[in-house]
Amino acid sequence: MNWDDIQHHLEPDNIGSAPMGIKLGVFITLFVMIIAAGIYFDTQDQLKVLERHERKEVELKEEFKVKAEQAAKLELYKEQLAEMEASFGALLRQLPETTEVESLLVDVSQTGLASGLEVKKFKPSAEEKKGFYAELPISLEVSGSYHQLATFISGIAALPRIVTISDMKLEPFEKQEEISTSGKLKMSATAKTYRYLQEDDQ
Repeated sequence: MNWDDIQHHLEPDNIGSAPMGIKLGVFITLFVMIIAAGIYFDTQDQLKVLERHERKEVELKEEFKVKAEQAAKLELYKEQLAEMEASFGALLRQLPETTEVESLLVDVSQTGLASGLEVKKFKPSAEEKKGFYAELPISLEVSGSYHQLATFISGIAALPRIVTISDMKLEPFEKQEEISTSGKLKMSATAKTYRYLQEDDQ
């Protein structure tokens, strides 16, 4: 059977009388084409789904990596948090409550006297509330030698409660409109003490 005979039998009007080999060949060819078309169009959708899942897999891996690192450091974070809470509690304990402010003022005044300073002015101002604590400014004016002033500042720093010194000004001590040659200095400053505010006060 030559090519012309095959073409003759493949015509739609003659396909019914074609030999079994040609019919089988046509059937197999059509079957393969249908399967190939189905696979091609179905695979395209599957490839898109696969690509989407691959991107999601990469995102999940990155998220897992971050969370794994966080989980590995969880105990360290807990320890740091405990240390911070302990440190914060220790700082809060350095803030006097209402009943202790007066004794703290006495401590500041006595520190000045114990340093050998002459206290010219010791005037507490109005208390200022700032969040969870209140600030009590004290206007100070003292006179004495440089060493006495340094001893006073050191004594303030050694108090068990928090006291800060700010706006400090030093100038030669003047007496009867003449500058003293004794080396005495006059210091004006603002000492600030703090107290913890209870939730009702805040």
